[in-house]
Amino acid sequence: MGAYTVTGQRARQMRVVPAEVLKRLYMRSDGHGLVQTAAHLALLVLGGWAVLEARGTWWLVPALVVQGILINALFGAMHESVHYGSFKTRWMADLLAFFSGAAILNNAGFYRHYHMAHHRYTQDPARDPELVTSGTPRTWRQYLYRVSSIPFLMLRVRDIFLFPFGYRGNVDYIHPAAWPEVRRWGRWLLALYAVLLVGSLVLQTTVVLWVWFLPLLVGLPFLRLYLLCEHTLCPNSDDGFANTRTTLSNPVVRFLMWNLPYHAEHHLFPNIAFHNLPEAHRYLRPHLKYVAKGYIQVQGEIIASLGRRPA
Repeated sequence: MGAYTVTGQRARQMRVVPAEVLKRLYMRSDGHGLVQTAAHLALLVLGGWAVLEARGTWWLVPALVVQGILINALFGAMHESVHYGSFKTRWMADLLAFFSGAAILNNAGFYRHYHMAHHRYTQDPARDPELVTSGTPRTWRQYLYRVSSIPFLMLRVRDIFLFPFGYRGNVDYIHPAAWPEVRRWGRWLLALYAVLLVGSLVLQTTVVLWVWFLPLLVGLPFLRLYLLCEHTLCPNSDDGFANTRTTLSNPVVRFLMWNLPYHAEHHLFPNIAFHNLPEAHRYLRPHLKYVAKGYIQVQGEIIASLGRRPA
């Protein structure tokens, strides 16, 4: 476990964006959220149709990969919604958080509190839940195990089948007052999966399997690779200009992930609405230590670091 450096610079760093600009960037929008959600939903319907049509042909593999990426990209919708940044209307954000979380095997009620702890203790090895539960891959074995999504699936089995009944496991990084919400959302999640399973059996259809579950599993490693790029190789410090990486990538990735690739901007100002993050980037770019052009570049840097002794 590495040392954690406290710089005390966060308040100064947050003054980089003028207060009058920040006030505007904080404004949520139901319109932007509806357009984003509708467009992603349309892509999912099209991707599901492509998978069904491709069965029995060699086109099935690329169709599953594309649909798997589209499904796992719903992480962006869930993430933005637990911040209440996807819509101005809070119940709409909660609705999107629940269903986008369900699509990627996440209890979004739990993720909300897990993620708030991650924001509060970013890159603190003792308190950041992302580091507590996963750590930073230092070897090829650790890297491949992480990308395989096996640890993710093990944790999601716990969330889905145990949290609804009051089991907390070894989770001590969220506030005790959060557990009623976690249990409530977990019960809704379990009920939704039960309806999908029973409905499929009664109707004797495998549509849910082909359109959702198989592509989800195929796409999981892509999301693990994406998430590894957010903080890996950044210092264990409260320095908001250095402890998080922004990866510019391309408009398609930024769209699918609700502008989450502007990740350092999001961490410095988590209340900025997703559609305003590109503007925030223009103010913060000169100050950020880690800004990558793309995810392949970052993965190359991570792979090159494997086996090296940590500094």
